[in-house]
Amino acid sequence: MTIWHPDRAHLKRPAYLSLAEQFTRAIRDGKLPSGTRLPPHRKLADDLGLSVQTVSRAYEELARRGLVAGEIGRGSFVQPQRDEPSPPYLPERLVELIDLSILKPVCEPMHLERLKRALGWLADSLPSSSALSFRPNMVFPRHRAVAVEWLKACGLEVAPQNVTLTNGATAGMTTALMSVVPPGTAVATEAIGHHTLVPLANYLGLALEGLPIDEDGLIPEALDEACRKAELRAVFVQPSVVNPTATLMSEGRRAAIAAVARKHDIAIIENDVLGPLVERCAPIAAFAPERTLYVTSFTKITVPGLRVGYVVAPDRYAAALANRHLVSNWMATPMVAEIASKWVTDGTAMELVRWQREVLARRHRIADELLGGAARAHEQSLHLWLPLPESWSEESFVAQARLRGVAVAPGLSFRISKEPWQPAVRISVGSTTEAELRHGLGTIATLLQGDPEHLLLAI
Repeated sequence: MTIWHPDRAHLKRPAYLSLAEQFTRAIRDGKLPSGTRLPPHRKLADDLGLSVQTVSRAYEELARRGLVAGEIGRGSFVQPQRDEPSPPYLPERLVELIDLSILKPVCEPMHLERLKRALGWLADSLPSSSALSFRPNMVFPRHRAVAVEWLKACGLEVAPQNVTLTNGATAGMTTALMSVVPPGTAVATEAIGHHTLVPLANYLGLALEGLPIDEDGLIPEALDEACRKAELRAVFVQPSVVNPTATLMSEGRRAAIAAVARKHDIAIIENDVLGPLVERCAPIAAFAPERTLYVTSFTKITVPGLRVGYVVAPDRYAAALANRHLVSNWMATPMVAEIASKWVTDGTAMELVRWQREVLARRHRIADELLGGAARAHEQSLHLWLPLPESWSEESFVAQARLRGVAVAPGLSFRISKEPWQPAVRISVGSTTEAELRHGLGTIATLLQGDPEHLLLAI
């Protein structure tokens, strides 16, 4: 049996990353089975005309991806490949890459300074309840009152007892699913949706059904039909441009989805992590407050380190949500909640939201200039959704972009339905500096205009 070997003719700069990509493809295609010993660093370097340091960096990259492991005195070996889904973004930021794969807000030095100042305030003003109490109801009454005011800016009028503080939106959506969708039943969502929802549903023992979408988001008639055919207990929806396709759902569509949910008596889990950043109509929760669990947070609109959010649950689900949150998280981190509450009351949070809105609009103008309207976006979204020409596959486009120093997220990471698929990539506009964004988008524009047959690597 012929042992697969990397091809020097197809190495591009940076050479270590190009070499790692060749090995990655060979491992995933089965050309290098589990247990295969990789060539020694020096031998491979001599064979390919590379430095030993370049080969070492390639092997380190493969180890970082979990594809190989080194054994002292024996060498590097291909590891068994797990079925766990890979995240659409890079787990670690590499210095050589412009990382447009991860969804995050634009951050500048002033964000860090604001947070440092808040931590100084916290050191001087920390309430004893936030430092010493184990009882959530002893810690958060004041924070819930502040949450009510913030939620008004999100378009909701709620009572404090219906608000649960969480360590961000991921904890919120997990607790919400646990509260309204029993194991063995089903939840519906958009066909192109939240990338963590598939593994989360699997872990919780839930069936997940991806439903058709159009340019206005989830199609109500599709939800109605799914409710008649399956034992759906809830629908998970992202109506306000945080969804992968950057769709801003209209007020009429939101009302229609609320009506279908009411007709079939199912719960709605609304993920609205951008909250007041997006100037739009009222949340779905405003149309069906009696059945909607509304999730929002501060992480993507102020500072990523402010990992705190709110879940609003109607009376029928409030006790279940509080109990599920108690057993899975106990309570949100009180000291982080203190900072969020201060920023809401002193206006810092909304000031940062307005700043974010302005800088995102400028970055979207840059994207329009460089991509010529090829991408789908909203001026207050943190990303673009770029459908690819028929000549490109997602895998090839993502690999080619990365070999040119730009990381983007493959669209398939967000696919939930088995319907026919148009290849696409998600591009973050907030994850790096404006200069790097311009350079990265220029690289993407060049790839779109090129001929894949002359660009593809035989790896």
